Amino acid sequence: MPETGIRSANCLQDALCYRVVLSAISEELMKALIVDTSSTMRAVLRRILSMRGFEVSEAENGQQGLDALRAMGKVDLVLVDWAPREMNSLEFITRLRRETAQETIVLMLASSEPGTRELHGALIAGADDYLTKPFTSLQIDEKMAQAGIAWQWNGNCDRQSLSCR
Repeated sequence: MPETGIRSANCLQDALCYRVVLSAISEELMKALIVDTSSTMRAVLRRILSMRGFEVSEAENGQQGLDALRAMGKVDLVLVDWAPREMNSLEFITRLRRETAQETIVLMLASSEPGTRELHGALIAGADDYLTKPFTSLQIDEKMAQAGIAWQWNGNCDRQSLSCR
């Protein structure tokens, strides 16, 4: 199976530390998991990430998210809502980092108004970054670039109509 990415040891300083081998994209898509209680938010994020060439899975609570991660295999990106049901975000983040040997997972918290204390706790628990809701697709692109995730447009999507086949 082709290698889809390479992560350097000094990733935090290197904005291009994770680069996608573009020839392998057609054979194996990058994978993302969205954990959010809102079906609307999951649908919006699914569309944004699908258009950027991700294979997207969804979960509406933290336990489902952990179960989905186990079933998905290699995962590149996880976006988690601040307050998923069944377990809080700090527990989800801590368990994800403890249970997965995938140090290359980029984990972003998505929250309406993360308090400084909560945000600090999430970052200490293992979140890589955060998005403040509402956010734009451009902000997601910027956060992915800062995390070192390179992506390419899904060839089955029309950028004009923002729809995918």
